[in-house]
Amino acid sequence: MSEPRHERLTARKTPGDRNALHYWQAAKPLWIVARNYAAIVLARHSPSLRLKNWLFRRLGMEIESGATWALESTPDVFFPELITVESEAIVGYDATILCHEFLQDEYRTGPVRIGERAMIGAGAIVLPGVEIGADSQVAANSLVTEDVPPGETVAGVPAEPVD
Repeated sequence: MSEPRHERLTARKTPGDRNALHYWQAAKPLWIVARNYAAIVLARHSPSLRLKNWLFRRLGMEIESGATWALESTPDVFFPELITVESEAIVGYDATILCHEFLQDEYRTGPVRIGERAMIGAGAIVLPGVEIGADSQVAANSLVTEDVPPGETVAGVPAEPVD
């Protein structure tokens, strides 16, 4: 963990006077987003950990040995290739890992790294550019807006260290 999350984000201006989401096809072609979406929907509903990891690797994600994605967990549909899940990490039920954010005049992308043996709780959301340290824990339904140091437990909206 080096610089703050926002320094790891890449901002791209969008044309025109509408909000950036109207120009999403400038970020990724329709066929790639459709392919990603289909693979993610299949993986979200599959109980097979092996199938999930196989599908996610085909989308460009780096999924190390023993990493697991629970049912309904969702990686970023636009930029899954920016996600790294290290060995024995857990992405919990209905957790969402985002690597993009569409704003009014721009969209931003940033890599997300989930460290070895880290645990992302059910329903948690991890924002672009965040690094989750090894052996750390994110409580259920938390919103992770900043890096989580190794071995730390965070909870809440936004997620903060738990004593």
